[in-house]
Amino acid sequence: MKIHLLTLAILSCLSVTRAQYWQQKVDYIMEVTLDSETARYNGTQKLIYTNNSPETHHKVFYHLYYNAFQPGSEMALRLKNAADKNRRFKVDIDSLTIEQQGFLRVKNLTQNGTLVQTEVAETILEVTLNEPLLPGESTILELNFEGQVPDVVRRAGKNSAEGVALSMAQWYPKMVEYDVEGWNTDPYTGREFHGVWGDFDVKITLNKDFTVAASGYLQNADEIGKGYSERKRPKSKKSLVTWHFIAPEVHDFTWAADPDYIHDTYPGPNGVELHFFYKDDAEIIENWKKLQPDTAKMMEYYNTKIGPYPYKQYSVVQGGDGGMEYAMLTLITGGRKYGSLFGVTAHELAHSWFQHILATNETKHEWMDEGFTSFISALASNEILEQNKDFPLERSYRGYFNLANSGFEMPQSTNANRYKHNLAYESTAYSKGAVFLAQLGYIVGKEKLFEILQAYYDEWKFKHPQPNDFRRIAERVSGLQLQWYLTDWTQTTNKIDYAINGLENTETGSVLHLERKELMPMPQEVLVVYKNGDTALHYIPISLMRGEKENPYGISWTVHKDWAWANPKYDLALDGSVETIETIIIDPSNLMADIDKSNNYYVDTEEDSN
Repeated sequence: MKIHLLTLAILSCLSVTRAQYWQQKVDYIMEVTLDSETARYNGTQKLIYTNNSPETHHKVFYHLYYNAFQPGSEMALRLKNAADKNRRFKVDIDSLTIEQQGFLRVKNLTQNGTLVQTEVAETILEVTLNEPLLPGESTILELNFEGQVPDVVRRAGKNSAEGVALSMAQWYPKMVEYDVEGWNTDPYTGREFHGVWGDFDVKITLNKDFTVAASGYLQNADEIGKGYSERKRPKSKKSLVTWHFIAPEVHDFTWAADPDYIHDTYPGPNGVELHFFYKDDAEIIENWKKLQPDTAKMMEYYNTKIGPYPYKQYSVVQGGDGGMEYAMLTLITGGRKYGSLFGVTAHELAHSWFQHILATNETKHEWMDEGFTSFISALASNEILEQNKDFPLERSYRGYFNLANSGFEMPQSTNANRYKHNLAYESTAYSKGAVFLAQLGYIVGKEKLFEILQAYYDEWKFKHPQPNDFRRIAERVSGLQLQWYLTDWTQTTNKIDYAINGLENTETGSVLHLERKELMPMPQEVLVVYKNGDTALHYIPISLMRGEKENPYGISWTVHKDWAWANPKYDLALDGSVETIETIIIDPSNLMADIDKSNNYYVDTEEDSN
């Protein structure tokens, strides 16, 4: 009996400590009325919050993003105190007038009908619950809110430079995500977002002359005016009209509105309806018409390379500044040359996979979204636009090399708000993040890389994956150990630099002296070109991999003994004497991010005696 009880105790302990995935759930029912003359709005929110965590909650937190758009805010201070200028901000927040500023205020917040205690810390609202929220239980939180839309300073706002009236991103009190690492209550300073999965039921009331683009599916097209897709105005004589949208299984809800929107639809793959909202401006119409079939091609490319887009609608909307992804839509500026319009759309659409379906916490792991998106959108652009680039990811590699040589680099695991230099953040998230994937293809093989992406998407869609989740899938698919790669590339600023240190004759041929000059280990591919036209490809795995990739090339190669990380030098035996060799190249694919390629080559400079 004692043994039986001990066994039960051990099993119970193991069940608690074993890592298990869970995520919170939140469902919103919101109604908002906006005065287009003053850019003020009032709304109500009913939120059903389900605690799927193993912890009891005594508090919850909300984001109040628009409070950042005020003089003296943490975002304003961060912009002034950074080591370099954040080029994404064109407006000085401290110079905003009262009419240009934004705010978001919450009133009458109740839990299950009873008022609760709240405390505002600028962009974070802290709520002390009257009733503890136990694991597996739900609670109803209701509130009233009022806000003012700021001028477009960053992503959202009113009166964009292109004349778009309203770009309504991050406009409502938004529940903070609670995950395995706790509450994600970082103040908003202009970086990225993290949200709780759920369903949104949203009614938006505003001037009847406006056309609204939004996350989700419009529920009352007939009421708005039959022929919504053809941009017919509602026939109602009322000055206000209510638009009703439902967005299922998303972690965000965004909308935009303008009285001069053209609204087109275009058939996308797998029955998806693509929507395009853009200003009635003769200078941009041709490009926006051209964009529509190309967007369908982009979606088909991502469906094939990553996995099927799960919703039945996606909207490309002119608004905001630059380009920014949101649930089921993107806001982008529209007055661009076509190559730029295509490129931004390709990037933002790819975010639908790598942020709005695979919802990584971008404050902590922004490279998993921005980097992966940059990687796949560069390949999509190269194929769809028939750019025929030999190296479509050259821009990402160049960005990483500039970062690595700048002296500003910080580990990729740095909190997005903590980078000293904005340039370092941008290059780390986008360029170094894209190189992570491209270089993984070098380590495991290109075909395996896309198998990894598809398995990653299939297993982690509608969840919040972390770096180790991706790594474990990559290991399972490739059969290689990859902890060393994730550690060195994302948690350190270790660099890659391999060099040819000499070539000399031996009794049986020749030996190539190789050296690892920097700290980060990598498997090596060495191409030898002989003077008679023959070639030989040599592959040197590293012991940390506990294996080797399959030959991805059309020519045979020779697999050599592992290169142990502790030894910075390696001697590679070659067939043929030094005199028979014309050229030797380390990494002929250029996929290894070696920071000094000048020492990757051997070229015979002596004239052939024959």
